[in-house]
Amino acid sequence: MEMLNVLVVLAIVVVITLYQGIKIVPQGEEWVVEKLGRFSRTLQPGLNFIVPFIERVRQRVSTRDIILDIPQQEVITRDNAVILTNAIAFIRVTNPRDAIYGVENFRLAIVNLVMTTLRSIIGEMKLDEALSNREQIKVRLKDQIIDDVADWGVTVKSVEIQDISPSKSMQASMERQAAAERERRAIETTAEGNKNAMILEAQGKLEAAKKEAQAQIALANASAKAIEMIDQSMKEKELPAMFLLGDRYIDTLEKLGESGNAKFIVYPADLREAIKGMLGGAFSNKAPR
Repeated sequence: MEMLNVLVVLAIVVVITLYQGIKIVPQGEEWVVEKLGRFSRTLQPGLNFIVPFIERVRQRVSTRDIILDIPQQEVITRDNAVILTNAIAFIRVTNPRDAIYGVENFRLAIVNLVMTTLRSIIGEMKLDEALSNREQIKVRLKDQIIDDVADWGVTVKSVEIQDISPSKSMQASMERQAAAERERRAIETTAEGNKNAMILEAQGKLEAAKKEAQAQIALANASAKAIEMIDQSMKEKELPAMFLLGDRYIDTLEKLGESGNAKFIVYPADLREAIKGMLGGAFSNKAPR
């Protein structure tokens, strides 16, 4: 009876031992096995056997793509602007041994590495560059971390910048700056319009003055031509001038008569003698002594 009990116990121990030695690894995982505390091998997907009590599974490692959410952080640009940015990284473990023994926690290590590298890259840029060069930041970020994570048996598939925007205080400052810029442009546009209007007005006055001068010159030339023609036709020295002056005198009196302020217009009784008297002094002055 005692022998039977011992055999039953031995059978149970053998079954438990065999059960512990059988490992079925699911697809998408690799298991790291240690033998007496040291790395032994990596179990691939499928049916595997280990030596019970001597070998043990240290850790199960996923070989599928892993998504790492990079927390939002404040970053100061080269021109001392504060912006908020976060990212997301897609990685895959290609060497489970290095992922387990190369770093204490490869997920946490990669998150911190991306955050510090992102701060360094944006810190070298100005605000406008950081906001408009998201693709460039992504490429530089991947290039700078790919070698470091390779030492941990991890491959970086992609790094995407989820958001990059100014902080609330910076947004308020940018809005005030934009409003001031719009106001400045409006003032410049108004000033430019006034300047152009003044230039056009001055040009118009100048052109009018030129036309007026040309008219005066033409009128003077016409008067001189008229005097010359009258002189040639009448053959008297004082008569041409008397005729022209009388014509001008009558024209002036007519204009005064058209004025609303004019009440009475007085014509000399003997217009010819009056004009002749006006010219008499001029001709007497010209007479030879």
